[in-house]
Amino acid sequence: MSHPVLVTGATGFTGSHLCRHLAQAGFRVRALIRPNSSRALLQGLAVEPAEGDLRDPESLAAACAGVHAVYHIAALYREGGSGRAEFWEVNVEGTRRLLEAAEAASVSRFIHCSTVGVHGHVENPPADEDAPLSPGDDYQASKLEGERVAAAFGRERGLPVAVFRPVGIHGPGDRRFLKLFRWIRRGRFILFDGGRALYHLTYIDDLCRGILLCGTHPKAPGRTYILAGPEYTTLAELCRRIAAVLEVAPPRIKLPAAPLWLAGAACELVCRPLGIDPPIYRRRVDFFRKSRAFTFERARRELGYEPKVGLDEGLRRTAAWYRDHALL
Repeated sequence: MSHPVLVTGATGFTGSHLCRHLAQAGFRVRALIRPNSSRALLQGLAVEPAEGDLRDPESLAAACAGVHAVYHIAALYREGGSGRAEFWEVNVEGTRRLLEAAEAASVSRFIHCSTVGVHGHVENPPADEDAPLSPGDDYQASKLEGERVAAAFGRERGLPVAVFRPVGIHGPGDRRFLKLFRWIRRGRFILFDGGRALYHLTYIDDLCRGILLCGTHPKAPGRTYILAGPEYTTLAELCRRIAAVLEVAPPRIKLPAAPLWLAGAACELVCRPLGIDPPIYRRRVDFFRKSRAFTFERARRELGYEPKVGLDEGLRRTAAWYRDHALL
């Protein structure tokens, strides 16, 4: 490939795996890296670093120069301490700045990472791309507005834009689900509301293959795709399968979630004005209260997307990585 592709969020879990997949597919990869970010996940990968920040238009212009395509993975995703203004500055205005830089550089395609969180609670599973949009917090609302900015930019200014919405992502290198594995292994995980809510995961390599299809398939521009694993389960079933992989007893303690949700709201009210990450917050409690179950039929039909790693195998590989790194 004569021209490189740019990956934002390259130092994170998804971005670093995407860099590896792109390099293995023969692409030259340029990685947008904030000056203070760790590059540990990029070690051993043939990537060209480009220091920059979504808040800095000049750095984005330099990063996009000569680029064939932009894979926009970067986003502000903090556990509870960020407010609406911070999410908007990065996830909405940062996306707008990057789109403008990509347009000025005559980039051939812009691939934007959103989230299935924009759908909120799924009343009638499985949800597709046209299901109601109901973000439940500032992060999800900012991601919805960011994808709307990207889609409108494509329609109105002619930049080929494809949007994808991933479900929960797991695999070697992930630390987001580490606490869940740890608590189940140590017998401390509590199933609030009985674990009745539905949850959907995708394995990182399957996701990256789907992202590459969004970046290369001729049908992708102007479209939005849900990228998901082959099955969804209840949280209780997911925990049972994680416990089986870890060779421990599944969680048995069940409590109502409503009191915990109220405690989370109170913690946010006290902690946020002080700039402190609250120990409990409503978005974490929503993990137990909101169903997230989706179909990837559009991506299968239009792009040929087909996940290859089943849920049990993905959980096994994730647990093995945690063990190998003494994290459990």
